[in-house]
Amino acid sequence: MYIPKLYRLDRDEAVQIMKWYPFAILVTVDRGTPIATHIPVEIREAGDKIFALGHIAYGNAQKHTIPHNDKVLLIFQGPHTYISSSWYEAENVPTWDYVAVHAYGTSRVISGHELEDHLSALLERYESNRPNGRRWDTLSCELLQGQMKGIVAFQIEITAIEGSAKLSQNRNDRDYKTIVGKLEESGEENARHVAEWMRGRRPHLF
Repeated sequence: MYIPKLYRLDRDEAVQIMKWYPFAILVTVDRGTPIATHIPVEIREAGDKIFALGHIAYGNAQKHTIPHNDKVLLIFQGPHTYISSSWYEAENVPTWDYVAVHAYGTSRVISGHELEDHLSALLERYESNRPNGRRWDTLSCELLQGQMKGIVAFQIEITAIEGSAKLSQNRNDRDYKTIVGKLEESGEENARHVAEWMRGRRPHLF
């Protein structure tokens, strides 16, 4: 991913994006053809290492590219929105602001207790705060065993991370403040989230 120096995220910020926006695109290559699947992943840190765990349907042909693959890419998309150049003081062209992370790594298939631990962690994250949430210990063994036969689970050890936050950093303070105001007036959720990020970059303006 091409990232001008002005827009680069540091490692900690990029990892946080991966945790906040875990619905990623898993990209691998099969005999020269890129293939991709949209899936939720679980990000884990162990010392200096970062791992992403996820699963795809057993019927998904991408499963054949998962074992021992050292060229796996996960794409994480954060908030993004259109920026109108009518908000600038001087004549210019419009653009698109966004936050995104590309994580590269090596994948392997997981099963047994590793698989159960991964699925249990997903349920804990998304169900624990819901009334009558469906957590691992509330579901029958028969159901769980049957469902696990229909998936292929994996762990990716992340070896490189590229994070970009293009947030109008090249604009002067007056334009910057105007952009934030216009985005906050928007009824669009992504626009408001971009505005939140921009406020964090130049808090002295607000």
